[in-house]
Amino acid sequence: MVGAGPNGLAAAVGLARAGLRVTVLEAADEIGGGARSGEAILPGLLHDHCSAVHLITVGSPFLSDLGLDRYGLRWRLPEIDCVHPLDDGTAGVLHRSVDATAAGLGEDGQRWRRLFAAPAVGYEELAADIMRPLLHLPRHPLRLARFGAPAVLPAAVLARAFTGERARALFGGVAAHAFRPLDRPLTASIGLGILAAGHRYGWAVAEGGSGSITRALAALLADLGGTVETGRRIRSAAELPPADITMLDLAPGAVADILGDRLPPRVARAYRRFRHGPGAFKVDFAVAGGVPWTAEPARRAGVVHLGGTFEEVAAAEREVSAGRMPQRPFVLVGQQYLADPQRSVGDVHPVWSYAHVPHGYDGDATETITSRIERFAPGFRDRIVGRSVRTTAGFAADNPNFVGGDIMTGAKDLPQLLFGPRVTLRPYATGVPGHYLCSAATPPGPGVHGMCGANAAEAALRDLGGSRGGRGSRATR
Repeated sequence: MVGAGPNGLAAAVGLARAGLRVTVLEAADEIGGGARSGEAILPGLLHDHCSAVHLITVGSPFLSDLGLDRYGLRWRLPEIDCVHPLDDGTAGVLHRSVDATAAGLGEDGQRWRRLFAAPAVGYEELAADIMRPLLHLPRHPLRLARFGAPAVLPAAVLARAFTGERARALFGGVAAHAFRPLDRPLTASIGLGILAAGHRYGWAVAEGGSGSITRALAALLADLGGTVETGRRIRSAAELPPADITMLDLAPGAVADILGDRLPPRVARAYRRFRHGPGAFKVDFAVAGGVPWTAEPARRAGVVHLGGTFEEVAAAEREVSAGRMPQRPFVLVGQQYLADPQRSVGDVHPVWSYAHVPHGYDGDATETITSRIERFAPGFRDRIVGRSVRTTAGFAADNPNFVGGDIMTGAKDLPQLLFGPRVTLRPYATGVPGHYLCSAATPPGPGVHGMCGANAAEAALRDLGGSRGGRGSRATR
């Protein structure tokens, strides 16, 4: 296994549970990829490096079956999941409860219930299908069809179902997690999927930081006999140890560089043409007394989306996708300490934030992000006691899968969202026998759910069983 991010570790665990001997090679000195945590500003003040809120992780069909609580993983929930404030002081307020959310959306409440009540109740069945490659025999076809009908729409079209600005902005802010213009097909699916999972499980954070998730996976892997070696960067196929199965938790371009001429030409072309999406510019703040949001519910929310009206969010996402830095970018703010107070130091709290910016953006968005927060929380500036900045280049240096600051590991346009790096019935196969791609570039895409790795491990085990006449085997280095 090359790469010890969530998908690499999930694939490693899947293979180890099947009885294979597994070695994970990680280039960095620390495991976790996008799911790490550390002290960025003040001693004891805990910040998540990238991924921070884990509603889809809690409901992952693979991870939820592993008993990771035995290895110290605990989920914590804020009082309010997400708030999208508006300039008039009102806000769209997202609770875990569909009914509580609907009650705060006035005339749009019933429409919210119709969209999210059934998917939330049946999320486990829904996840069994949407967390797999597109081209498979559905396990729950009727539920998938009911979800899929609105999901294929552009988010901008589905937002017309709401007449009030609070509901439109709340839905638009969640749909903007797609890092795509909201007038593109299937962007509604991102908002619908995240909101359904959130209404089922809540917008949970991992106690002690996101690194707790990958540490728990590594501990389980060790109990299964697997090993992890950090500081082991693989640059070519010659550096790969002999193995029955080689899993690659890497961006497709990196796989093409490593496997080189061993890749079939059509696969090599697809991997090298793989499109990366917009970037993220991240600023962590140390804030005395917390953020003084004008909208009171935001002071109790784990996540705050700063985008203004739906139209403002949509305009900002169009600009970013076109390669232009908007004056008012969409900004996400995380207040994980509200659910997990141990992250704070006294009355100084870690506030996590990032803006959507163009791919490879080389400017400094620190002041832009600060101003965006100040717009909805006057006096915020005066409470800042420290900052830590991560540029798009910093993201890429810290995690080579995040090319140009693309924390999604690939643009989620229509073909890549549905199929991954290439249109195929076997999205994890590289065309090199025994070698598989398992990063977030493959279906079902980004998030600390481990399903890209779990699905790739299943595919590898099927191939290995077939090559051995259906008999069990153990991989060796």
